[in-house]
Formats: sequence, structure tokens, C-alpha cells
Amino acid sequence: MYKNTSSPRPGTALTAVAIAQFVIALDMAVVNVALPSIGDALGFAPLGLAWVVHIYALTFGGFLLLGGKACDLYGRRRLFVGGLLAFAIASLTGGFAQEPWQLVAARAAQGIGAAAIAPAALATLTTTFSAGPARVRALGVWGGVNAAGGALGVLVGGLLTEYANWRWVMLVNIPIVAIALLALVRGVPADAPTGRRAPLDIAGAVLATGGIGLLVTGVIRTDHYGWASPETGATLAVAAALLAGFLVVETRSANPLLRLGLFTNRWVSGANVFVFCAAAGQFSAFYLVSLYMQQVLHMNAGATGAAFIPFSLCVIVGTLAATRLGVHFSPKPLLVGGGLLAAVGIGWFALISPDGDVLTDVLGPSIVGGLGLGLCLAPVAVAAVSGVAPGEVGMASGAFNSARQLGGSVGVAVLATLAAGRTGASADPVALNNGYAFALAIAAALFAAAALGAATVLPTRLDRTENPVREDIPAVTP
Repeated sequence: MYKNTSSPRPGTALTAVAIAQFVIALDMAVVNVALPSIGDALGFAPLGLAWVVHIYALTFGGFLLLGGKACDLYGRRRLFVGGLLAFAIASLTGGFAQEPWQLVAARAAQGIGAAAIAPAALATLTTTFSAGPARVRALGVWGGVNAAGGALGVLVGGLLTEYANWRWVMLVNIPIVAIALLALVRGVPADAPTGRRAPLDIAGAVLATGGIGLLVTGVIRTDHYGWASPETGATLAVAAALLAGFLVVETRSANPLLRLGLFTNRWVSGANVFVFCAAAGQFSAFYLVSLYMQQVLHMNAGATGAAFIPFSLCVIVGTLAATRLGVHFSPKPLLVGGGLLAAVGIGWFALISPDGDVLTDVLGPSIVGGLGLGLCLAPVAVAAVSGVAPGEVGMASGAFNSARQLGGSVGVAVLATLAAGRTGASADPVALNNGYAFALAIAAALFAAAALGAATVLPTRLDRTENPVREDIPAVTP
């Protein structure tokens, strides 16, 4: 068992968390622009190339619940360090890949590393910073870099591919992870695990990982097989059976991977519903707007990435505003207001036209949507761990990150299918524009649904007494 050997350094710990969260968000998007170059260099088959992106989402989403539980059982710092090392080794291996299978395997390993990093990072914040303004500000930084990493991934990928080599979209992670590791070792003392060293729920881990993995696989393969195909139906049916089995096992396990009673906490359940809907809308909007700029406005990869900079800046501005407001208000009004503002911004995107340009069709919606999203990021993270016992912070963090990852994967697959259904087989800019506009309108509706869910499910005020406190572990209620 770990012993505390040094005092925590909150600023350094926040740096470690922010850098780590940035790099795993960056990797969700950084390889997208490089795919054509990767395919040419390694000789990927057209269908196989998509798995360079899909396998990361698959392993990341599939192992998040396991990562969250391991964080509680074995210590957040141990899992954090292990996840970062695995991510760096996988990035190095992928950067020197000579065969398609080697790169796909490296991306799978990156996803597993990210599934350890994400819950450990959020748990580190909630146990390092005391309840109140300090924690709200820390979660604001976490939310800002999370969104910025995803938005800047397109820009970074485009610049590295165009001016260096596609291999640098993998190798760039190594110095970033090294800085995060240095800050982590200096700023976060070795911790005692926050849960009993009971045996891991192996049955629950297998069922959850298999069920979530097959769910993500079935959804992302709809771009090839279609939603009505036997392949998709069979995959989703098996996924549903495994997840149903998981729920049964968790109700009977003495040490469950995910305690279902956690969701009787309205903050936890409301935050998970919100982040699922919001991630589906956000990731889909990134994907669709990127396609619009490249396939309808005929912008190159570098220009497309640069066009996302205003969005990223506005997310940061919105996050700063949320950290100030979060000191005085509970998460509920910020999530409702931010969700509605984001819905307006994404709805504005839905007004794109075939003869539009960046200034008229991208900049304005980016400003409004970015501000709205920024207002949501810190409050939803605060809500996700409110009222959670210290020994279940990792579990709650894993569930929250799983909801976000699943929302993004399902959202992109569904809305891409709907856009393609409107477009048909045509490559005409007008037809493409109509498909993207239709799907963007649905993305806006998802943000509106997230805001409605927050207004309906979340309590009005935080109950600062609802979190069980242990003398050896800081309380988690904001």
C-alpha cells in the first residue's frame, strides 16, 4: 500500500492533469487529417484505414469503467502513472509502425492507456483541491483543456502532416506525456487506495468491457454495413445481452465495478445524461463542420484546422466565465444556460449554404457554440462527483468519462448516417450541404435535450452534507 511521502502541490498537480487530459483529447482528432498520408505510406486497405481512428475510441470507451474502479482499488497516482507510460510507449510504437496492423495495435494500446488516465486525472483533481472555489477553478481548467485538445487536434494534425510527417501525429505525444509525468511525480504524493483491496469484479469487468466494446464497434461500423444490416443487428444484440448481464452481475457483486445505487444520486445521474447528449452533439458538430469546410468549401486540411481556433478560444472564455460563476451558483443554472447557448450555436451551423464562407457560416456559430460549451464543462464535472463517497470517486469518474465517450461515438455514427441518407451517393456540394445541415440541426437538438435533462433531473442546490467523509481521505462534495 502507498504511503504519503510528500505534501501535495496543487498547482503542479493541476498542471499534470491538464496536460494529460489535453493529450488524450488531442489524440481523438489528431490522426483524422493524416489518414490519407498514413494509408499511402503503410498500404492500408480503404476499410482498414478507418480503424486507425475507430480502435482508439473502442478501447478507450470499453476500458473506462475498469479504469475507474482500478483507480479506487489500487490508487489514483499508480493508475495515472501507469496510464501515461502505456500511452507514451504506444505512441512511440505507432510512430515507427511499418505495417498497418502495427499502427492499429498501437492505437488500441493508446486507448487503454487513456482509459486509465481519464478517471485517475479527474479523481486527482477532486481529492487534491478542497471543496469550493479552488475545486471549481481546477475543474474549469480541466474542462477547458479537454475541449481545446479535441478542437486543436484537427489543426495540429494538419500542420504536422503538411510540414513534417504523418508519424509525428503519434510521436508528438511523447514529450507532452513526459512533461505530464514530471509534474505528476512532483505534484501528487503517493496515495493510499481509496477503496478496500478487495478482489476486482472480473465478471463485471469482462461483461462491461465486452458490452461497451461491441456497442461502439456496432455503431462505428454502420458507415460500412448500415444500421439495418444483419452484421450491425447481431453486434448490437450481443452488446445489449452483455450489458444486461453486467447489470445483473453488478446487483449481486459484493465489490461491483459500477455500483448501480450511485445513480440514485441526482447529481451523478443528471451529469451523465447531460454529458452523453452534449458529447453526441459536440463531436458530431466537429465532424460535420470539418467535412463541410473541406468538401463543400474546398478548404485544405491546414485551413480547416485553423478555422477551429476561434471555437477553441471561445471555449476557454466560456470556461473562465463558468469558473467565476461556479463560485456563486450551483452547476444547474450553468448547465441549462450553457446547453441552450450551445444549442443556438450549433443550430446556427445548420444554416450553412453551398456558396458560404468561413466568416458567414463558421465564425459566428463557433463563437456562440464555443461560449455555450465552455459554460458547461466545469459545472458538469462538478456535478458528476457531487455527493460521491471518497472510495467511489474513481468509479464515478469512470462512469462520467464512459458516458462522454459513448455519447461521442454513438452521436457521430448516427448523425453521419443521417447526413449520408440525405445526401445519397452524390458528391455534389449542394447535396452534401443539405445532408450536413440536416445532421447539424439534430446535433443542436441534442444540446437542447441536454439542457432540458439538467433542468429536470438536477437538484437546485448542492447539499454539502451529503458526502460521507473519512478522516484519511478528503471529501469530494463541491
